[in-house]
Amino acid sequence: MALFLSTYQNRIDKKGRVSVPASFRAVLAKEDFMGIIAYGSFVNPCIEACGMARIQRLSDSIDALDPFSTERDAFATSILGGSIQLAFDSEGRVMLPEELLLTAKIKDEAAFVGKGETFEIWNPAQLADYAAKARELAKTKRATLQLKSGGAA
Repeated sequence: MALFLSTYQNRIDKKGRVSVPASFRAVLAKEDFMGIIAYGSFVNPCIEACGMARIQRLSDSIDALDPFSTERDAFATSILGGSIQLAFDSEGRVMLPEELLLTAKIKDEAAFVGKGETFEIWNPAQLADYAAKARELAKTKRATLQLKSGGAA
């Protein structure tokens, strides 16, 4: 499985379009839908994004819950109802909705951060602050991360 890796910064043009990094588009090239699924992050002040296969797995997990539970309804409304399909244009750009841009405080520049099966789109200044704190936390908690066995390292 291909993963979203690295960090990129791209300018948002006057029409509100931003180029999704080429390496991220390459990960998504195997998908039926040629674009991204974007939604407000539940963890950070940013936009979270993924491919259709990932959102399908989230939907399957939601469907596995009691169909009449308030938790299932909350997840379906928040995740599936809050997700937006954004197709690539001929140059690999998407138009991020104003609502998501405002939530993430993104204006002229967007920072794309690979996080494995998902990626995030940040206001670059906010990402710099968060990344510094995340690195410090990762350094203090490094002993808790265990490398899974299997496959070549």
